[in-house]
Amino acid sequence: MTMEKLTGQTFKLIDLADYQDGSVVSKQIIKKDTGNVTFFAFDEGQGLSEHTAPFDALVHIIDGEAEITIDHNPITVVAGEMVIMPANKTHALKAIRRFKMILIMIKE
Repeated sequence: MTMEKLTGQTFKLIDLADYQDGSVVSKQIIKKDTGNVTFFAFDEGQGLSEHTAPFDALVHIIDGEAEITIDHNPITVVAGEMVIMPANKTHALKAIRRFKMILIMIKE
């Protein structure tokens, strides 16, 4: 679904994309100059390698279980939990179990 199809409609985040074996699926929901909202579905063992971003980001786990490492400190985050990844700190994500998340990045 595109943002245009989602606008003004109700939907469940968990249903935005299905898991795909051995893959990470992402769907951008909102893209603005001031921030982005992106949905992700990670298959077990998949992840995003260590990187930094110049903006704060909020991760909300919708389903499953992830290990999120921030500034070399790993934490386990499960469905229903959120974590803020601060700007300019290294972070990485890995699926302990398949997981779905929403990523909200605020640029201003």
